[in-house]
Amino acid sequence: MERTAVSEGAARIAAVLQHISGDTGKEIDNGSGDASSKGNDSGNANSNVIGTLSGKAVFFGGAGVSTESGIPDFRSEKGLYSAQQVYGHRPEELLSYGMFIREPELFFRYYVENLIDLSAQPNAAHLAVAELEKRGIITAVVTQNIDGLHQMAGSQNVIELHGSNWRPYCVNCQRRYSLEWLLAKSNWRAGSGADRAVVPRCEMDDGIVRSDVVLYGENLSDTALNEAAAVISGAETLIVAGTSLAVYPAAGLVRLFGGDSLIVINLDPTDLDTHADILVAQPVGQVMAEVVRQLDAKKLGRSG
Repeated sequence: MERTAVSEGAARIAAVLQHISGDTGKEIDNGSGDASSKGNDSGNANSNVIGTLSGKAVFFGGAGVSTESGIPDFRSEKGLYSAQQVYGHRPEELLSYGMFIREPELFFRYYVENLIDLSAQPNAAHLAVAELEKRGIITAVVTQNIDGLHQMAGSQNVIELHGSNWRPYCVNCQRRYSLEWLLAKSNWRAGSGADRAVVPRCEMDDGIVRSDVVLYGENLSDTALNEAAAVISGAETLIVAGTSLAVYPAAGLVRLFGGDSLIVINLDPTDLDTHADILVAQPVGQVMAEVVRQLDAKKLGRSG
């Protein structure tokens, strides 16, 4: 399928979302020509006709959603090079449970220096998704990110597949701490026993305090996986944005989608491109902001 520019792609997305919001009763042609002939990944032969819907759209996002907030993608070519040159390991090794156990000082150094930015703010993509959720068009956000920017933007129903930076806890007693507490070097000290690694230590039992993020070698939360599977499999429209779909099992969840319109917004090719009803190879923030603008313009046009 030919990739589209921001305005054209946003117009097609806005038409789909306008319809599932109940604002219009017209059939939608997503740009493939015959509105009733093209199937999507689920084998639905009527994928471009938005008929009687339950009004549900789900947003599935990856690192590309947050890069516009200044948060780098550590899996990018630049991130891989930096990790190898500065830390002597690939990001997947540095962020693994094995590294956390074997070399906790190196693990925390890389984690704090590369995955946490307290100054990061929601960008146009986060704000647009939150606005669409507020309007009842998007019913759930499934994110692979750990930065909490969707919640900062105002999204309420966020499923965090890989956990969150914002919920540090003691690995021994489970006591919760703030992210600011974890970052304060005054809380980093050597253990009282044989463990002399200088890392964040619990005030109660000297246990290591780590953020509630899923490391390589750890399993994703069954709760998060089940919730994500439920909302994706039950969605009428799925927006997949800012992800190369290279990290499993999270990326495999999109295969559960069996609804009417699959939308892919990503700068680089993905395995879903040939199945997408709408494919936009542009920055996520630009596209989603334009979607909201076009929805507003349509509403004003009807009321004018």
